[in-house]
Amino acid sequence: MATPKRILITGASSGFGAMAARRLARDGHRVFASMRDLAAHGGKPADEMRALAAEEKLALLPVALDVTDDASVEAAVRQLLDQAGGIDVLVQNAGHMGFGPAEAFSPAQLARLYEVNVVGAHRLCRAVLPAMRAAGQGFLLWVGSSSTRGGTPPFLAPYFAAKAGMDALAQSYALELARFGIESSILVPGAFTRGTEHFAHAMAPEDAARAEAYWQGPYAGVDRAALEGLAKLEPADADPQSVAEAIAALVALPHGTRPFRRHVDPAQDGAEVVNAVADRLRAQLLERIGLADLLRPGAAAPQTDR
Repeated sequence: MATPKRILITGASSGFGAMAARRLARDGHRVFASMRDLAAHGGKPADEMRALAAEEKLALLPVALDVTDDASVEAAVRQLLDQAGGIDVLVQNAGHMGFGPAEAFSPAQLARLYEVNVVGAHRLCRAVLPAMRAAGQGFLLWVGSSSTRGGTPPFLAPYFAAKAGMDALAQSYALELARFGIESSILVPGAFTRGTEHFAHAMAPEDAARAEAYWQGPYAGVDRAALEGLAKLEPADADPQSVAEAIAALVALPHGTRPFRRHVDPAQDGAEVVNAVADRLRAQLLERIGLADLLRPGAAAPQTDR
């Protein structure tokens, strides 16, 4: 395999994050699997990772990191930089879902979803990028969602809006980091309704009275129809592990050759088609304004922050 990389992955207590952390560690990388609270769920997710690392002799370490807290992010990244000497790959995987009528979510709830999915990713970038820029190389891997441009069923608006914000942030960061030699890819999973805890742990709207106006009114049963419809679109052999495999495959590619976007969507909700057009237009615009070099990481010399 290629030279082992030092990888920080957020939201690694369960789902895609936990699967990817294990897969990357088994590939021989040094993986820092961050989670908001190492003691959450009785400490089981962190303990399982420690046990796996000991059993298989993996460089897999659970790390406490709350993406919504400046001090937590800065302390964790500083510890990792001191311990590992650098971070080669940042996997922006942390996210949280909400399910229910958009109107019934309080503004504070919407802000919390943005805090995790968008602001938290930005917070990680600010903590990690100075070291990557100093090294003149790095890889940002953003775990997005097909909902940003695919078919969007009702009652997931706050989550969809937050993931769209993350996608837009990732696109701009990619252009602004290319000349520092930092590469970016957006991985776009579809709606995996089985094998993860995304829907089970989804935030419910706080305004129960407004929610009932939908559930007991003309939208009675639409929530169930939406979830059942998504589940029916998902092939029986759809496996969320395929997202972890895609993450590992992107990390394994040589620097400068990674695709800007890759989809893992068994249900084929249309995002791949729309993204192909949007990404092509993005590239064409950059060519027209004379900035096509920003589409690929340059061979930047190591930088020193001023």
